[in-house]
Amino acid sequence: MARVVVDVMPKAEILDPQGKAVTGALQRLGFAGLAVRQGKRFEIEVDGEVTDERLGQIHDAAEKLLANTVIEDFAVRVEETA
Repeated sequence: MARVVVDVMPKAEILDPQGKAVTGALQRLGFAGLAVRQGKRFEIEVDGEVTDERLGQIHDAAEKLLANTVIEDFAVRVEETA
């Protein structure tokens, strides 16, 4: 079984209030010089081989359901499983 990961992040020009809150909390805790943008991670278990066709299906699913492409970008990648 293989794992495909879809990472979804707000587009650079979109405000990220959650990331801003985490950045502020880190600074208050003494972690200066760090800036956070918060997103989502989806792990998809795939039975069998991850083919180009299967990756295309996952890309389509990410575009239609997992990400709001008006305000978010996404990346699809295969992750090694142990």
